[in-house]
Amino acid sequence: MLTNEKVLELEQTANTIRKDIIEMLLEAGSGHTAGPLGMADVFTLLYFNTLKHDPKNPEWEERDRLVLSNGHICPVQYAAMARSGYFPVEELKTLRKLHSRLQGHPHREYLPGIEASSGPLGSGLGQAVGMALAQRMNSGRSTESYIYALMGDGELDCGIIWESAMLAGREKLQNLIGIVDRNGIQIDGYTWDVMPLEPLKDKWESFGWHVIEVDGHNFTALNDAIGEAKAVNDKPSVLIAHTIPGKGVKEFERDYQWHGKPPSKEEGDMALKELRTLGDRIVCHDCD
Repeated sequence: MLTNEKVLELEQTANTIRKDIIEMLLEAGSGHTAGPLGMADVFTLLYFNTLKHDPKNPEWEERDRLVLSNGHICPVQYAAMARSGYFPVEELKTLRKLHSRLQGHPHREYLPGIEASSGPLGSGLGQAVGMALAQRMNSGRSTESYIYALMGDGELDCGIIWESAMLAGREKLQNLIGIVDRNGIQIDGYTWDVMPLEPLKDKWESFGWHVIEVDGHNFTALNDAIGEAKAVNDKPSVLIAHTIPGKGVKEFERDYQWHGKPPSKEEGDMALKELRTLGDRIVCHDCD
């Protein structure tokens, strides 16, 4: 259960992360805009409330693992990691630079705290299934820590996702929690035009998963959904998180054309101004 004070703190942090994302993309001059902004709330909850992790000891054996399958939204992960203490915030400005640790897709050999390199869409869930199986085989226990697999809805077009889902369901991997960013866009258009996914909930359930649909911008609902997933003890769980791509910047929201391009200088300045105004409005009316 999140207190009002905690929700306020998370909202402020998410807004800071959104500003970080815009500043990173402006500096890089390339990258993806809509997905990272849309997933800022999910990543904020994970890194600042949910994950069992130690930024000063990324290889801590008892940590939870997070696998970002749709690696192109990595600016949001980098910003969350920097703000939680994995590396200096100033390093965010090196996104996509030559020899930077912050490449356009996460690279586990470059940046401590990245659990798996990603790039080819569809591969992350299989990596997470392997980690979940290995954890159970090594320890004999499945609930000491959790493996989180984050996926975009567009990459659910990849058949390997469903092969991995089938294996996880058969193995009843209760230590595996998937999170699907159901934002309705992919690089070529809207998901319902490119490859309709519905009935998505039924599909996951048919592969043996516990499914929770949730508002991906509601911290209380997200936290409750993760709690519900952890309480399931005989199957993996997946959250279908309904998000708004480009969340926080009206000009970018819900437009698939922002999937894979950065803002111009003018557009970025406009976005930062809007986010600063939004940040000033984040106040807790119910706090003591």
